[in-house]
Amino acid sequence: MRIRDWDRNLRIRLIGESFVGVTFWMIFPFIAIYFSSMFGREKTGVLLVISQLFSVIANLLGGYFADRFGRKKMMVVAACGQSLAFFLFALFNSPLFSSPLMSFICFALVGVCGSLYWPASQAMVADVVSEKDQSRVFAVFYTMNNVMVVIGPLLGGIFYPQYRFFLFLIAGTFCAIVAIVLFIYLDETAPIWRKPTGTWYTFFIEQLNNYRLIAKDRTFLLFIVAGILVAQTFMQLDILLPVYIKDVVSKQTLFSLGHWSLSLSGEKAFSVLIAENGLLVALFTVAVTKWMENYREKWVFVFSSLLYGLAIFLFGQTTSLWIMVILIAVFTLAELMTVGLQQTFVAKLAPEHMRGQYFAAASLRFTLGRMMAPLVLTLPFAYHWTFFILMLLAVCSAWLYAVMFQMMEEKQA
Repeated sequence: MRIRDWDRNLRIRLIGESFVGVTFWMIFPFIAIYFSSMFGREKTGVLLVISQLFSVIANLLGGYFADRFGRKKMMVVAACGQSLAFFLFALFNSPLFSSPLMSFICFALVGVCGSLYWPASQAMVADVVSEKDQSRVFAVFYTMNNVMVVIGPLLGGIFYPQYRFFLFLIAGTFCAIVAIVLFIYLDETAPIWRKPTGTWYTFFIEQLNNYRLIAKDRTFLLFIVAGILVAQTFMQLDILLPVYIKDVVSKQTLFSLGHWSLSLSGEKAFSVLIAENGLLVALFTVAVTKWMENYREKWVFVFSSLLYGLAIFLFGQTTSLWIMVILIAVFTLAELMTVGLQQTFVAKLAPEHMRGQYFAAASLRFTLGRMMAPLVLTLPFAYHWTFFILMLLAVCSAWLYAVMFQMMEEKQA
């Protein structure tokens, strides 16, 4: 399905979300550095956990709101909310006024609005695209997001340290423009018959009850727990790693050519690393997914977790930027090994009548993982011990995956 054949809603969103994405990634990777310099490493960890808790709740309710009030309305409201949050972010980081606490509240609001936007945007794709073409449409949005992950941090590394105030203004302006465009040109796609009955809190309680029922599936429960544990490693890409790199990486020359050389440190060094991750994901997702199809799922999941553990441990043992470039490649390989298998695996585990609930519960690997990941900033250890603990969590994840597949094999025997 070619992009020119897409529904107009999707083409508008692809362009608008690309602009928002590049500004978001110019700012977001450096937030942990900003808060750690304002509040200290331990308080920053607690604050980031609190912000992610609000995002988890918003994510649980996002699907209900998208069905109750419509896809378009939720996306417009969420974009307006993000615009307001970024403008306030700029206000509280202006040359005349500064408030780290209010900046944190703005950051939490950006996350909540993003969590409300996401379910509505996904539901809109399902509304207007046939089932056989949905995976291709999602793949285009996924690829575009990773292109933004490449461009955004590189620009952010250049402008964020000196021009944070103006970046927040630009982000707020882009979100406002997208909200206006969505309001004027987007068509509502939610079928009337899908609108749920009851109140938001009864829906929230029902969601929690569904997760409790799914937890009785021991195999699936192990899958979620293992996913949450390994998430503590890859979630550090924008939590612990930027703080660590700013603290330990002195100015280093990546390469030189005649009188020209590329020397990086701090935020700029980190921006190159996260851009490398986005570029590798954009280039090699399909190739690595096809490669992994040649191996048993068990060993793909197990070795992915072990690679995450190896990469995160070695990060804590080096201050060399070149070695970090290599480790990011290992980190990305671990990510791509399972990216194509996870959804298929969930579908295989889920009873047909509970498939939607299983997919929703499977997302807890990331929502709970992101909520817990900032806790590493509160650990009262030196960096190398913190990275060692993260490695142990990844090893535990690999062990749980092995146990999970053993249980599945015993059931099938």
